Amino acid sequence: MAEATTQEPGTTVVMVVDAQAGVVRQAWQAQAVVARVARLVQRAREAGVPVLWVQHESDELVAGSPAWQWASPLQPASGEPLIAKHHNSAFEGTGIEEVLTRLNTRHIVLAGAQSNWCIRATAHAALERGYDLTLASDAHTTETMALDDGQLLEAQAIVAELNTAMAWMSYPGRRNAARPVDDIEL
Repeated sequence: MAEATTQEPGTTVVMVVDAQAGVVRQAWQAQAVVARVARLVQRAREAGVPVLWVQHESDELVAGSPAWQWASPLQPASGEPLIAKHHNSAFEGTGIEEVLTRLNTRHIVLAGAQSNWCIRATAHAALERGYDLTLASDAHTTETMALDDGQLLEAQAIVAELNTAMAWMSYPGRRNAARPVDDIEL
């Protein structure tokens, strides 16, 4: 496993995780969130910042199926790395670390879905591997969850909790933040 070097300068990359039609279909504020992901991608491209696309594959998200496709209007550009994943974290069982190393990545800007699963797992994995991380606080979403005991975990609260955690966590030698798309420096 490659580890990022937090003491040397490096590149910022934008990582879009699981912003797929079937993943965001019933997600909280899906249309607005996808529009902000698209704006983040556009800003990155204009600034010459690499964009990485991480796409989940599973029994529910069969490669090539309509649910597996990127949510409209998201579309990777030619030459932008595409990473297939089968676990919550974009780092588990994928070649993403090799891509990040090739790009000399130090800082990851993270957006996509589902906040409480793949976004959370990828954010923690990035920080644990030594990367600086900015969570696009208004460009990730999830669905409200009904628990077995009848309680509801409201999607808006899940998003807010992850934003708070990413703003206040502390890892030695790393910087992390949660910021709206328009406030993220690329």
